[in-house]
Amino acid sequence: MGKIKSPLPVKLITAIFTNRLEFFPEIEKELEKRYGEIDFKGPVFEFNYTDYYSEEMGPDLKKEFVSFKSLIKTEDLNRIKIFTNSLEKKHSIKGKRIINLDPGYVNNCQLVLASTKNYYHRIYIGKGIYAEVTLFFKDKTFLPLEWTYPDYKIESSIGIFNNIREIYRKQLADI
Repeated sequence: MGKIKSPLPVKLITAIFTNRLEFFPEIEKELEKRYGEIDFKGPVFEFNYTDYYSEEMGPDLKKEFVSFKSLIKTEDLNRIKIFTNSLEKKHSIKGKRIINLDPGYVNNCQLVLASTKNYYHRIYIGKGIYAEVTLFFKDKTFLPLEWTYPDYKIESSIGIFNNIREIYRKQLADI
């Protein structure tokens, strides 16, 4: 029988995307008020992997990934997703989102994202929220799964998450 123990804390990440570049700093500040200092910010890049969001959010979407200095408990992910959904709603115009926020976390072996949508590869984590392993770490890099979103599979995104994982590993060494 295995010994029951609590998981190590994990590194909160959030994907921010919008077609309004002026919103990136504003949303970053709102997230920092809630979760503390951003310690990594990837470059803003074109989000042209699907037109799923176009009708609601418009064309020319841009995206960036950020991580936060403070580590979190894995069980906080559902509350974080509920908060980021409230920020999306707060900034909506006439019922349509102008920003999309996708929180998750990085640990030593995976990148996990939160979702409000159930599917065969997602696990319910409470409060109407599901979690999915989006990337897994093997042979010194993150690798995608069959359901991994295209913008998480690209080399530049994989590099970002490898960098965030290294920051996380250094943080764990200091605990």
